[in-house]
Amino acid sequence: MTESFLTVDWPAPQHIHALTTTRHGGHSFPPFNTLNLGDHVGDDSAHVAKNRQTLIRTAELPSAPLWLTQTHQTNVIHAKDWLPGITADAITSELPQHVCAILTADCLPVLITNTAGTQVAAVHAGWRGLQAGIIEKTLSRFQSPATELLVWLGPAIGPDAFEVGPEVRAAFLAADEAAETAFIPTQTGRFLADIYLLARQRLSAQGITAIYGGNYCTVSQKELFFSYRRDGTTGRMATLIWMGNE
Repeated sequence: MTESFLTVDWPAPQHIHALTTTRHGGHSFPPFNTLNLGDHVGDDSAHVAKNRQTLIRTAELPSAPLWLTQTHQTNVIHAKDWLPGITADAITSELPQHVCAILTADCLPVLITNTAGTQVAAVHAGWRGLQAGIIEKTLSRFQSPATELLVWLGPAIGPDAFEVGPEVRAAFLAADEAAETAFIPTQTGRFLADIYLLARQRLSAQGITAIYGGNYCTVSQKELFFSYRRDGTTGRMATLIWMGNE
């Protein structure tokens, strides 16, 4: 780990590159301090542009990230169809140098590749998208069998911080009764939800066994991460994946 980036710890082929940014290493002022990469959160646009250029330079990206306008839904696009401002919550590619990117500040970033390193995907899995099937829809774009897929779960709101209403639990249980184990009741009639476990359950149901990550909490690890749940007005981290030349 460096100050600005978290490395992705998974057994992906060497030419598959991936990282998640932290809140450090940028140019934005509080409450967006400092490496805010979101251009929709109220930060100075010049600071965001400078932060994005800093990311390209310091992470040695082969090209500018393919930023998405995320809507907590299940639209998946291919990198070759990307246009500025395109609405989607997941992006895939089979071509080198396409930097697939998503932005988060509590929602779950999911990275996917195959053992051959011939395809990559970045997924924005907030609870709405996760419940609606964004992971399953992205997996359907892969040509490899489930046994050859690798998945990494990036920094998201942890199970001790993600309090939800009974309607969220009911929505997940309607799709899969096994989701009940991911919800712990509180004394107020609400529930603590484990978004990492919910994602693992969805992945396991698709036959995925090689699942990595899921060890952070954006809410409690204030020095590392932005958190919308904690702060309201705040920045966004980026989670990136791309194929280099073999």
